[in-house]
Amino acid sequence: MASIKLKGSTSGDITISAPAVAGTNTLTIPASTGNLLVSDGTGAITVPSGTTAQRPSSPSQGDIRYNTTESEFEIYDGSGWKKVTTGSYPYDIDFMVVAGGGSGGYRFGGGGAGGLRTSYGASSGGGGSAESAITATGGTVYTITIGGGGSSSGAGASTLGDNGNASSIAASGMTTISTVGGGAGGTDTPYSAGVSGGCGGGGSGDGSSNGTGGSGTTNQGYAGGRGYAQPAGNGGGGGGGTAQVGEQSDNSSDAGDGGNGLSVSITGSAVNYGGGGAGSTQGGLNGTAGSGGGGSVRSNGSANTGGGGGSGREATPGNGGSGVVFLRMPTASYSGTTTGSPTVTTDGTDTILKFTSSGSYTA
Repeated sequence: MASIKLKGSTSGDITISAPAVAGTNTLTIPASTGNLLVSDGTGAITVPSGTTAQRPSSPSQGDIRYNTTESEFEIYDGSGWKKVTTGSYPYDIDFMVVAGGGSGGYRFGGGGAGGLRTSYGASSGGGGSAESAITATGGTVYTITIGGGGSSSGAGASTLGDNGNASSIAASGMTTISTVGGGAGGTDTPYSAGVSGGCGGGGSGDGSSNGTGGSGTTNQGYAGGRGYAQPAGNGGGGGGGTAQVGEQSDNSSDAGDGGNGLSVSITGSAVNYGGGGAGSTQGGLNGTAGSGGGGSVRSNGSANTGGGGGSGREATPGNGGSGVVFLRMPTASYSGTTTGSPTVTTDGTDTILKFTSSGSYTA
């Protein structure tokens, strides 16, 4: 005998029994506006299941079953059986992407920081507004690329250092979120201008002209400071930061400070990222590195901050710091599927991934 058990509203069960006879037994709710309620929150409704060959011979529109051949739920729409999508709901992922910083100049400009773009907080790099979060869909792979800092190897009086490299987030169906590497600091023979980048490198005087600071990239970072030139001694501007223009050099006794990096709390704590490298002067005076990983004179920018390298002050300048990428999402939606070994932390109801090397996250 087949039976249907209904849960009582207070205690006890109501059982409806039907004879165990061949054929189909149907429970009908007459009212077209009626609802069938399952009140036990720990229970479940088991739908019919079977192979493709076992589909009903005369289905009605709205019939639903589990197809064991295809391992999919399916529903009859009046003209044929259609697969029921069971993917996860879309959810928002906040991000911060910082490129690698540029190297400092042999004489005397500081390196510019890597460009910064973020959706978290009130503003992005270069004074731009915070961007929209990523709308993630289940199964999408988000590929993370971390840009290295610019190298000062071989940089001398007549050779510029290197710009930093881009960091990015890329995925199918999404416009790639990419940042520009920081610009190298200027040197005085034969160049004097800082190089443009995410944040511009500081300029350097060449004895006859004031080298301009390199330009920053809109909504990523600021320009480097102008250098100073006079026959008796030259000065270098500070590298641009993600939150501030690099300071210019006004005379041979005034070295430019690196621009400060932007404070972002995507990890749950306020941290500065993208400080410009310090400039210097021919007379031996040093500027101050920008907060957020900028390099002091003859020092590298800090790793995974995008900081610009410090001026070499007629010696080997500092390398730029490598970039970093953060993803922040609701812990309830976090899939746990990553490559590249990101650092995983939590803040309140959110999970944060910190990528210091290239990898991926699958939503």
